[in-house]
Amino acid sequence: MFDEIMEKFEGSPSQQAVIRLLLERGFSVNDEGRVVSGGIEIPNTGIAREIDVDRRVVDSTTDAILDDEELTRIFQNISQVPSLMDLAPVLDLTVLSIEVTDAEQEGIVARVTGLLAEEGVSIRQTISEDPEFTDEPRLYIVTDQELPGSLINELSDLSFVRSIELK
Repeated sequence: MFDEIMEKFEGSPSQQAVIRLLLERGFSVNDEGRVVSGGIEIPNTGIAREIDVDRRVVDSTTDAILDDEELTRIFQNISQVPSLMDLAPVLDLTVLSIEVTDAEQEGIVARVTGLLAEEGVSIRQTISEDPEFTDEPRLYIVTDQELPGSLINELSDLSFVRSIELK
């Protein structure tokens, strides 16, 4: 789906940058063509500054979204999910980040969370990035305890695991 969305803007790398930001941040576009998070409007100048484009690029991108029925359905229904990852150090939580060899392989989340459950590790949050929306999708698991070294080794040995990071 990500590739299909980006193809609609293939002639404009700047508009693609706007689309990528909207998807990454979970920002939606309302009926007036304004970028919003929930009911809060995000100024186009702020979006433009974030990705180093002209504000008019944001305007033209939101207009293009509203002119396309499929894009309108997507961008009027996207929403943000609060993440504990940035709060982890403050709340004394552990973030396990796993890069996999093939993010479309079945059973990745089940296998990893199953191993954590077998060790008695309580999971506070799981975020699995969609391979359709990001170039290098990762699985993030936030726990309320440190992970034993034996569990890290067991996770590292899984055939689909490319790398593991703890934060």
